[in-house]
Amino acid sequence: MLRRRSLIPGLLAAPALITTALAQPRQGPPHEWMFGSWTGGIFPAVDTEGPGCFGNVALIVMRDLIMRVSSLDYAYRQRGIESVAVTPDGLEFRLIPVPGRPLPEIGFGCEGNPNLLRVTRRGPDEVLLPGCVEFPGALRRCKTV
Repeated sequence: MLRRRSLIPGLLAAPALITTALAQPRQGPPHEWMFGSWTGGIFPAVDTEGPGCFGNVALIVMRDLIMRVSSLDYAYRQRGIESVAVTPDGLEFRLIPVPGRPLPEIGFGCEGNPNLLRVTRRGPDEVLLPGCVEFPGALRRCKTV
């Protein structure tokens, strides 16, 4: 005589598996907290909400790209992100090297390697780029109203 297997034990286990999967936090890139538009750095960040802030963006951070304002040109300078490491007080970006002899403004005016950018986190919406002469002040996140 052939016995039929019941599907019920498997069906009862399915909700437990789904609940466990949903309870686990989503793992994003280590620099996910920096995604967005930042103002300041060059001049003090006064207005951090609404159109006033977004009209004075100095730095834009995305998953694979960092864009920065240039004091010599209206266009943003773009650098691809090679890797990101978490440091005790922030992040360290390794930027994709620019082929050939790069212009000085391709970096951030930071000491040493133009393909390395260190970020110090001062709060949830404020960072510093230590040792970067082109960004001597704090950067603050732009927020919508």
